[in-house]
Amino acid sequence: MLFFAFAFAVIADPVSSVAYAIEAALHALHGDLALLLPTMALVVGLVVVVTANYWQLVRRFPKGGGAAAAAARAFGAKWTFLPIGALVVDFVLTIGISIAAASSAVIALAPALAPIRIPLALVLLLVVAALTWFGHGGRLLFAAMTVVFVVTAGAVLVLGFLAPHAAGSAPAAADPGRPAVLAVVMAFPVAMALATGVEAPSTAIAQLGQLDDRDRRRFGRGTLALLLVIVGGLTLALAGLAVKLGIGLPGTDSTQIADIARASAGPGWLYGTFQLSSSLLLLAAASSSFQAGPGLLKALAGTARRPGVLPAFLGRTNKHHTPYWSVVVYLGAAAVIIVAAAGQEQELVLFYAVSVFVSFLVGLLAMARFARSERKPLLALVNAGAAVAVAFTLAVNLLRGWPVLSLVATLAIGGALYLRWARAGRPSGIEDVESRAEAG
Repeated sequence: MLFFAFAFAVIADPVSSVAYAIEAALHALHGDLALLLPTMALVVGLVVVVTANYWQLVRRFPKGGGAAAAAARAFGAKWTFLPIGALVVDFVLTIGISIAAASSAVIALAPALAPIRIPLALVLLLVVAALTWFGHGGRLLFAAMTVVFVVTAGAVLVLGFLAPHAAGSAPAAADPGRPAVLAVVMAFPVAMALATGVEAPSTAIAQLGQLDDRDRRRFGRGTLALLLVIVGGLTLALAGLAVKLGIGLPGTDSTQIADIARASAGPGWLYGTFQLSSSLLLLAAASSSFQAGPGLLKALAGTARRPGVLPAFLGRTNKHHTPYWSVVVYLGAAAVIIVAAAGQEQELVLFYAVSVFVSFLVGLLAMARFARSERKPLLALVNAGAAVAVAFTLAVNLLRGWPVLSLVATLAIGGALYLRWARAGRPSGIEDVESRAEAG
């Protein structure tokens, strides 16, 4: 039961990314269904590479810490702030994109709500933030939402492949105006939003204080394996079904994943259950970041015995141990980006696939350095190659223009935290801030 609650709650974020990552890839492909499956296969392949890195991180840091701990021990404590800044931005974007996607799922089920998309998203945001007030009691509920979505999606896939209700009309023909390989290479970085949340098991194992290092490694690696099987399997199966049924880019009041479910199961109870479970899963992913993000700010604020680098009021908690001022900070930031994106999750996907890749890149470079110092040339080569692939993904997304704002925000937050840390006399223990946040 402990593993069930831990694993399925932790993977709610990456599983929920399936709801918009496939559609994001199709937008980048300009609706070219013929290239959708190769693109998503490349995405899943890179997710495997990133997951392999966090598999190593769990082995090396069984008490948690993730990329921040790895960066500090490989390059020095000051490098901790780069992945921390990336995580702060990532949590805000996770909340924003998950809430927007949940609103889209509701609108696909009830199109009459389309004119109030932004107010609907803001109401859902307030509801999730309010539930955060009561602390971490919803972990088992998040796990249940993940399971319900996976089971419902499985039923939709079976019907879709064996006895679909209808078929779409999108042609599955390659775009003759550009080389297919170039189109796939330029499109797959957009869909790398699917990889967000892969880092969660390496930090969340710090919650498992009742276990020893060996069992925390087992929980962390078991969760990573489960994440890879479920996310990779659902992604490739849904992309394949979209191609089989001819489900292209959706209309303004729907989503591609909703169109796939409708074509597979018809407009009956299974379609309604699928839409409801996907919206609840997305809200669970937002709620998880509403807990992890403020928890990180609380850890950075420190305690009376261990002063931190942020103002002390960000660490003030209620009786449920929720740092309420930090929740307000994330609430305000998420509301701003939801309004700026007009409640459309596809407007946020590009930004989403930038910040977390900074953390991935730092973690991979750190693991490559560890492998080199330990005279493991093959492992060092694998990690370095993975770092090149992640850097390429990051560069392609940055070349699209506006996503550079995510990088600017990451560097600004990381730089500001570093300056406050330096002015405070460079207190020790900053490299363990992520594990302290999760343990708290």
